[in-house]
Amino acid sequence: MRVTLGSLPAEPGRENEDFAAAAPGAAVLLDGAGVAKAETGCTHGVAWFSATLGGLLLSTITAHPARPLANCLADAIGVVRSLHEDGCDLVHRASPASTVVAVRAAADALEYLVLGDSSLLLADKDRGPAVVSDRRLDDVGKRLRRPVDALPTGSPEHAAALAEYRDALTGLRNRPGGFWIAGPDPRAAEHALTGTVPLDSLSSVTLLSDGATRLVDRFGLSTWDETLAVLDSSGPDELIRCVREAESGDPDGRHWPRGKAQDDATVLHWMLPK
Repeated sequence: MRVTLGSLPAEPGRENEDFAAAAPGAAVLLDGAGVAKAETGCTHGVAWFSATLGGLLLSTITAHPARPLANCLADAIGVVRSLHEDGCDLVHRASPASTVVAVRAAADALEYLVLGDSSLLLADKDRGPAVVSDRRLDDVGKRLRRPVDALPTGSPEHAAALAEYRDALTGLRNRPGGFWIAGPDPRAAEHALTGTVPLDSLSSVTLLSDGATRLVDRFGLSTWDETLAVLDSSGPDELIRCVREAESGDPDGRHWPRGKAQDDATVLHWMLPK
């Protein structure tokens, strides 16, 4: 199993709320979501949540190879809940949460699960790259973020509008008509996108947080074919470098409106035998 991994926090010195890891035949990537500790009801923070859930999920999907990935995710969420429900307010609507991408190789198939706005890039040997991405958060966000996108990123006015946007978005978390993400309730796993693809049809499998997909899905500076070419030739660190270069050229979000000038960016690239 040949895996390369790259990850950078949004800013140097800041805690990275992404988590990615691999084990023989399996990999996970999580992108933590939340706000300041004082506003979540949880004393642990977002990075703790994504790392703890990610480690437990990877352990569960490898220890129970016949158990569906959605069930494994529900189990892992339940364990994380038990670790901090006595001291944290997990009914707080802004309790730490995380996107999830998980893959597991069986004898002849790759199983996958995607929950939230992180992405899975599957490189088909004959048809090229295909992307599995949960767009429900984006669909909800488009309805709410117009006032945010009209303001310069990082300005006081943008910060105030962003706070209002995040508050409205949090109110739609894990609700019908909103979007689904891994939080305190194991039932969120029921809403994940899941499927299988023939293992021998793939040349690589890539898990990406939304901070690493910006070149394609927000900036329009690259295609998935071009992204895959960078990953195959130069690896995740080069892809993240290209993202940072684009972000630094538009620090105020005038050309590409966005909530954060820079975001945590993580890529796990798994090359399969030819």
